[in-house]
Amino acid sequence: MKSGTTFAACAALIRRDLTLIWRRRGDALNPILFALIVVALFPLALGPEPENLRRIAAGVVFVAILLAGLLALDTLFRGDYEDGSLEQLVLSPHPLSLLLACKIAVHWLTTALPLIAVAPLLGELLHQSEAVRWVLPTALLLATPLLSLIGAVCVALTVGMQRSGMLLALLVLPLYVPVLIFGAGACNAAQIGLPYAAPLLWLGAALVLALVLAPLACAAALRISLS
Repeated sequence: MKSGTTFAACAALIRRDLTLIWRRRGDALNPILFALIVVALFPLALGPEPENLRRIAAGVVFVAILLAGLLALDTLFRGDYEDGSLEQLVLSPHPLSLLLACKIAVHWLTTALPLIAVAPLLGELLHQSEAVRWVLPTALLLATPLLSLIGAVCVALTVGMQRSGMLLALLVLPLYVPVLIFGAGACNAAQIGLPYAAPLLWLGAALVLALVLAPLACAAALRISLS
């Protein structure tokens, strides 16, 4: 790998972020524990009847994973902003949108991917239907990167503000609603035996669009926040 190239810069950034996350690996369990607690509260509130829980299982798991991802979203650029490395990224001669895409990818791999891995367990806690067993992870694989990309743009807009957690939630949650509707809608359609490909295709189309536009928007938002 030739030093000074864009590829080398991206590889170094990914390696740095993974090293920092490994040093704080205990924090990576917080979203999983949060999602587990949220899912475990529903049987206590609604009662243990399997049929009632089965009907809402997919929606509850989606909401739990969405909120767990939101819990970890503020950390995406916060540490880099506080230690000054975010300004160095902005001043770098390499494309800022590509560098930010690498950071978003690492954040998704270390935050959302473990949540997707435990999603079948969360579903079993709510007596999830057999018909949803493979649809739910597929919908999450399409939805969670989209949530990370949308969230990254909102984080970039608020990174320079003190105590931006509530503002970030107000910005992000309305944008997450369509993703939640299509993801949970695909699972609910599969559960009652209806075609579920259309919501998944809509999620896939939105993900492709976000992969192209979100890093560019994120770079522009960062420049505005740091100017």
